[in-house]
Parts: sequence; structure tokens; C-alpha cells
Amino acid sequence: MRITFRENVAIAVSTVSSHRLRSLLTIIGIVVGIATVVTVSSLLTGLRAGIVVFFEELGPDNIFIQQFSGGGSDGGGPPKERHRRPIRPEYADAIGRLCPSVQVVAKTIFIPATMGGKPLIVKAGGIDTDQFSIVGDATEAFSTIPRNMEYGRHYTAEEDRRGAKVTILGHAIAETLFPDGNAVGRQIMVDGAEYTVVGVFVKMKGGFFGQNPVDSQISIPFRTACVRYPQVNSFTLTARARPGLRQQAYDEIEATLHKLRHLGPHDPDDFSLSTPDQIVKQFDSVTGMIVMVAIAISALGLLVGGIGVMNIMLVSVTERTREIGVRKAIGARRRDIVIQFLFEAVTLTGAGGMIGIVFAVLVTVLIGALVSSLPSVVPVWALITGFAVSVGVGIFFGVWPAVKAARLDPVEALRYE
Repeated sequence: MRITFRENVAIAVSTVSSHRLRSLLTIIGIVVGIATVVTVSSLLTGLRAGIVVFFEELGPDNIFIQQFSGGGSDGGGPPKERHRRPIRPEYADAIGRLCPSVQVVAKTIFIPATMGGKPLIVKAGGIDTDQFSIVGDATEAFSTIPRNMEYGRHYTAEEDRRGAKVTILGHAIAETLFPDGNAVGRQIMVDGAEYTVVGVFVKMKGGFFGQNPVDSQISIPFRTACVRYPQVNSFTLTARARPGLRQQAYDEIEATLHKLRHLGPHDPDDFSLSTPDQIVKQFDSVTGMIVMVAIAISALGLLVGGIGVMNIMLVSVTERTREIGVRKAIGARRRDIVIQFLFEAVTLTGAGGMIGIVFAVLVTVLIGALVSSLPSVVPVWALITGFAVSVGVGIFFGVWPAVKAARLDPVEALRYE
């Protein structure tokens, strides 16, 4: 007697549904394992998408020249890089002259959020906040990282040269300080100095956890920042390569900096060069570790669930010994018995995978609703992979019970009580 595919599915569903509580308890490990991986993958996929957009807006042809490769706990860079000399703003002119593949170089100075042990405060009217950052940008920055204006204008090179007290606000800080939307032409007080708002940038796309830190920036002319904060030397240069020549520009800048900083050809760099795609790759390496941890946790759940499935299938073989004998007596082959029990195992784990996927999607949507700053996207590949893994677990752990059932002697099985 041959059992069709449809009959196998019907038998498997009937067997699983007839012991609902037992089946549910068996697949809890599968549910937890699949839900963990799908949820983590969804959150990281959304986060990565925001970061990719963020760095795309910074310009794919840009090369960032910094003192440190990353921030330390006190903002001073990693411990092994503390000996590095600051990047000097004069390097911008040298790079512009000596690197033919570079189109323009912009200078930026980042002002610490805390000065003299006190956080910087910005005030406008009766509103004040410390949730902002202040940077001094040379006007070349508007070419290296083009940013459209929502209101007003960019400050001019002449205003930069004479150290004018003017500023451009990011979209978020403008909304905080001027809820009525009329920011241009009004004054703000930053760390005791008054500035006139000449423009407001449009809202940036992408960002970290759904928020773009540039939207909370207050930009003032580079010269103004240097005069106001002479003790600060946190300079960054942004070099925009000519189209299609970024790698050549990268090599030219590296060689030029070696000369400017009197480094030998074999001396290690005491500066950091990075590009948007390199930064995204660094993010991917970090998230890759997080995914590996999630996989390890889910693997434990899948192992527990798989062992549970094997155990319940062995119990099912024992309970249905007489049924197996009858089927074999009326012509069922070993292969038919194996397929029948594998279908039941796969139905169990497949159901666990589907429940885990639904749970993961609901959790992801809930997190996205509760924490709007955390982007969440459920990738199709995670859903397909999650279900495929759950089916694979059913096949792997269901083989032995299925083979055991197929090897039963029909005569002995019919005598079984």
C-alpha cells in the first residue's frame, strides 16, 4: 500500500493536532530559537539600512582624515593611539596642492560637549537645552557634503574669514529652539556667545537608531570656532575625490600625510583615513558578532527542541506499534513508514518555526512602534531561512525514530499490546 503525499500531510497534521499540548511543549525550543534569530536579524537589518543611508549622504567619494580611528571612553581615542599628534588645519591646503586626484578639502573642528566640567548650553528665548553638538565648518564643507537648506542660506567665505557670529542649525535643534519655525534672523546664545541664525538645514536621512546626529548640530564658521575655542584641537579634514579616483586620492593623501608628519615609508600611520564604505564594513563586523551570539543562543534552543521532537517521535512509534504492523501487513514499504514519520516530525518543527516567525514579526513591529528611533525591517531572507532551518531540524532529529518504526517486524508489531 502506497501513501500519497496528501495522505502523509493529512496523517501528520491529524497526529500533531490530536496531541496539541504535548506538541506545543515539544516545540517551545524551536519557537525560541527561530524567534531569536529572526528578531535580531530584523533589528540589525533596519539599523544597517539607516547607517548606510547616513554615510551615503556624507558622500561616497569622500575621505575622512582624523587623528584617531575611533573614540575612547573619554573621547580621546583608543589607548594605543593616545600618542598621536593632532591633525592640523594647514594640511588641507597641502593636500589640495599635492594631491591631483582630490577635488576639494574641507576643515572641521568639533567642540567638546563639556567645557570646564560643565555641559554646553544653547538658549533661544525661554528655551534652553544641552542636547546638541557644535562644529566649526569651513565653507568648503558645503561642497564635500552638500546639504540643502530648509530655510535661509549658507554662511559665506567672507563671513568665515572675519569670524562672523553666524550659525546654521540642524533640523532637530531648530525645531527644539524655535517651535514656531521662524528661526532665520533670530539669535541664539551658545556657551555665553550670541549668534545670528542665517539658515536651517533640511532633515537628514538615515542615521544611528533612526536618528541622524547631524540634525542636532549647530554649525558655525571655522574661523569663528577657532577664535572662540583656541584650546580645542579636534580637527577633521574631509577630502572629496574626483569622480572615479577615490582610491588614487586615498593613496595620494596617505603619502602626503607621511611627508607632512615626517613619517618614514615603513613607519605606521599616526593618523586615520576612512571612507563611508569602510565604516559600514566595520559596522558589519560588529553586527556579525552579535548575529553569531544570536545564532549560538538559537542553536541551543533548536537543539533542545530537536531532542524533544526525537523523544516525542520515539514515544509515538511505541504508541503506534500495532498501527505500523497493520500498515506493513497490508503492503506499506519501509520507505512509506519512514516518510510518514518524517512528515510528522517536519510538521512539528515546521509549526514551531512558523510560530517563532510570527512571534518575531510581532516583536519587531512592537519595538518599532514603541521605540520610533530604532528602525526595524523584517528581511525576507530571515523568514525563509528561519522556516528552512526549522524543517531541517525536523528531518535531522526525525530520521532515527522514522527508521526505527520502519524496521519493526510486522508480525511482532501486530502482537504488540
